[in-house]
Amino acid sequence: MQLPPLYPIIDPQISAHPLDFLMAEFAATGLRWVQLRVKKANSRQFFDEASRFVVLAKHHAMTAIVNDRTDIAWLAGADGVHLGQEDLPVADARKLLGSDRIIGYSTHSLAQALEAERSGADYVAIGPVFATTSKENPDPVVGLSELREIRRRVSKPLVAIGGITAENARILFHIGIDSVAVIRDLSCSENVRAKVAEFLKLSRS
Repeated sequence: MQLPPLYPIIDPQISAHPLDFLMAEFAATGLRWVQLRVKKANSRQFFDEASRFVVLAKHHAMTAIVNDRTDIAWLAGADGVHLGQEDLPVADARKLLGSDRIIGYSTHSLAQALEAERSGADYVAIGPVFATTSKENPDPVVGLSELREIRRRVSKPLVAIGGITAENARILFHIGIDSVAVIRDLSCSENVRAKVAEFLKLSRS
């Protein structure tokens, strides 16, 4: 599986723009993957938001990934789920979603990344690679030396996440990261399309 170099994550509680606007802006730039993250909502609210998200993604021919909740991803008809260390195990999520859906797996260390490499996940996320404010209690920052070692030993597509901006993303692409997952620097940008173009230019430099 080939990941796009830029992997936007939409968190309605962080974003400065509504969901439909962001989806349209991302689609207009050619982005084809997007994730919905909803941390502070009950299951009914999350399901309603995920269902709307999937409809918008299908309209824009985008791959829709739901964060954390395998059940909601399945019920809403999403293309996949992004799991954290405290979520449903990858093997059990695969039983529910089947072989044709995408499963990403968040890790925070070399040991966890190697575990993810052996799992049935389609891609491995690693972070936070920089200090982040998008989580209330973030894990310790993964150093660049450890990130290089993870890249050397993990063959699955690797997504970096956590505190990534257009100012610090270049080193991640130079290390060989396949994709950077970005929340705040995209969804709070005054000019979303221009910000996407910055990241895509970095991925090619």
